[in-house]
Amino acid sequence: MIKNAVAAFLAFFAVAALPTAAQARLQCVTYARQISDVQISGNARDWWSNAAGTYDRGQQPKAGAVLAFSGTRAMPYGHVAVVRKVVDDRHILIDHANWSGPGMVEKGVMAVDVSAAGDWSEVRVWYAPTKSVGLRASPAHGFIYPRTMTADATKATSAKG
Repeated sequence: MIKNAVAAFLAFFAVAALPTAAQARLQCVTYARQISDVQISGNARDWWSNAAGTYDRGQQPKAGAVLAFSGTRAMPYGHVAVVRKVVDDRHILIDHANWSGPGMVEKGVMAVDVSAAGDWSEVRVWYAPTKSVGLRASPAHGFIYPRTMTADATKATSAKG
């Protein structure tokens, strides 16, 4: 009798836990850490300040760098994305998660610098539901470079190229 009660109790908890596990979503921070050499903790909105003194930061995109978005009303925890490819001064391809849909991973999608100064402080990102870059510009701090690259090296490469 006690065995049956314990078995029923465990079965109940297994079923009750299933929806929570099924709803677990990959977040942008977890994904960025998985696919990049930038290993920072905290919410995406804090990555820029948390990188200070550990990683070089700058305004030039470079493959492998992490683009750090500010927290806003629409995205209070901010956002981070990994640069896959630099197309030109104003266009990059990024890999990221949890932008176009909960937990959704997107690879090689367009991000466009729409800032007046060309410093990547305002960015529009591909949004799958509309099949276009987003209608709103999102504020960004800039790029966090893995320890294998520096902001100075990035500027030197851009000047040559």
